[in-house]
Amino acid sequence: MTTPDINTPYAIITDAMMDAGKLQEGDDPSPEQLASNMRRLRDVINTCQTQGLKLFLNQDITVPLVAGQATYTFGPSGDVVMTKPLRVIQGYYLFTTGSVRRPLTALAWNDYLTLGQAGTAAANQGAVNSYFVDKKATPLSVTFWLCPDTTEAANGAIHLLMQIQAANPISLVETMAFPEEWRMYLRWALADDISTGQPQAIMDRCAQRAQSYRTMLENWDVEDSQTNFAPDMQRGYPTGGFR
Repeated sequence: MTTPDINTPYAIITDAMMDAGKLQEGDDPSPEQLASNMRRLRDVINTCQTQGLKLFLNQDITVPLVAGQATYTFGPSGDVVMTKPLRVIQGYYLFTTGSVRRPLTALAWNDYLTLGQAGTAAANQGAVNSYFVDKKATPLSVTFWLCPDTTEAANGAIHLLMQIQAANPISLVETMAFPEEWRMYLRWALADDISTGQPQAIMDRCAQRAQSYRTMLENWDVEDSQTNFAPDMQRGYPTGGFR
């Protein structure tokens, strides 16, 4: 019998099958079961990334600026070559000299579409103060406003804090792109997914364990320091009337 390493797809699939009552102690999964459950494990991983369990996936990505270019794409064939990121969390402009930072404001669709001026014309170029994210199916694109001018491009670069994608496993024996604290959740989430058709007691146990370990991750996967918020000065302050 193969002894699985602790944090590989093979080990997680084997344990999940035992939890779901589809594998007996001492037995090995068949090639068909491994192939099927590898696909399901990838589905679990990709779904997890939409739910905010992400601290170890946050990366500060540098965007070299080009004068007169407002929009930059992020993806395998983008202006910044990388696996397509999932979202932009925040950003700042970093001056090369002195390492001074200028925070940038995130724009929603409504904010961007109601700008008085946009585009790459010389009149719309200057110091970048905000960014707009367009989550396309293949690349993710970010448009900066104002469009960077020659001075802005020469004196620094923009940094975006992005949530990147966790690499999907390819080999059954590779080390997973997840820290050890994720193992129990991935194991029981997969067990919950493959337990359909089993006795109700097994399905209930798998569902409850998956939810329990997910809650633990959600409670743990937060920053250690508090986040402070300030009023959005773009909106101004309402005066008079009823709200």
